[in-house]
Amino acid sequence: MSTTHEEITVGVQNGTPVANLKELVDTHLHMPFPFTRNPHESAVTAGVDAWLAVWGLTDDPEVAAMIARTRPAQLASYNSPTMDSGLLQIMANQIAYQFVFDDQAEEIGRHSPGLLLPMLFESIGILRDGRQPSTPLGAALADLHRQVRERCTPAQAARWAWKSREYVHGLLYESVAQADSLPLRTGHCTSIRSLTAGVEPFHPLCEAAQPHELTPAELHHPVVRRLGRLSADAAVWIPDLFSAVKEQRAGGMINLALAHQREQRCSLPAAVMLAIRQINGTIKEFQQLYAQVEAELSPSGVGYVEGMIGWIRGCYYWSRTVPRYADAACVSALP
Repeated sequence: MSTTHEEITVGVQNGTPVANLKELVDTHLHMPFPFTRNPHESAVTAGVDAWLAVWGLTDDPEVAAMIARTRPAQLASYNSPTMDSGLLQIMANQIAYQFVFDDQAEEIGRHSPGLLLPMLFESIGILRDGRQPSTPLGAALADLHRQVRERCTPAQAARWAWKSREYVHGLLYESVAQADSLPLRTGHCTSIRSLTAGVEPFHPLCEAAQPHELTPAELHHPVVRRLGRLSADAAVWIPDLFSAVKEQRAGGMINLALAHQREQRCSLPAAVMLAIRQINGTIKEFQQLYAQVEAELSPSGVGYVEGMIGWIRGCYYWSRTVPRYADAACVSALP
């Protein structure tokens, strides 16, 4: 995988035209982490389907079709190739839940941010106060919260719930931004995207996969905290490259490539290249900081950071093959 250089002609690599946006990303994205997958992927795929069916989330044929196009267990497998089957199942269930929740919130919020409040209040009540759910989505979230509490330490489960509440709040910010006629700046877009990505709630699960709970000194180490931010950003910005076509057609705004396109008033391929440069810089900073701090970390601390790497790597290999983002291979890379 080649690195990005300062001067790149969009749609051309070494004098040879690049056919489409997918090839443009594959050519220029800096991905130093090799592909790997979890051996429990097939069993976890069946487990996700069964779990969604129990809570009635795939009773709607459109939701069932979305899950088939999105392959949540595959994303979990690519992100966490060494995770045991039980914890991987929780991760895959959560990925599936977030896709269902996110798509429903986007559809409702497109009409008015206020219409989102009942489903967001229900989620916050479940996560913060342990309230009883009143909808199938709420029931699925309550069960997911139960799974996390049973597998994680109390501190890890508390961190999971806190980060999950941040994700819920992010969906309201997204709806407000979508409803506002004022142009959304790239910095504001990335701030909202860091929440709606829903990546950070998975970091406590990465910690739970380790032999020991991280000490407060490791968990709150400034470099480790920075690594968490870089990992979450890179992990969600990479799918933004592949989903830009889908989001543009749907009128979406919270997408890194589309934010660059609005701000620079450029073609979509040129905007994708700007986003690739930003992602490459993020991944390189992650590598440099990890090299500086790795010797200070315990084996569990190292495993925790390796879990962050898994999200960067997994989101790339998942995004480039998942049917949900197949449109990226159908749009020319030429401006």
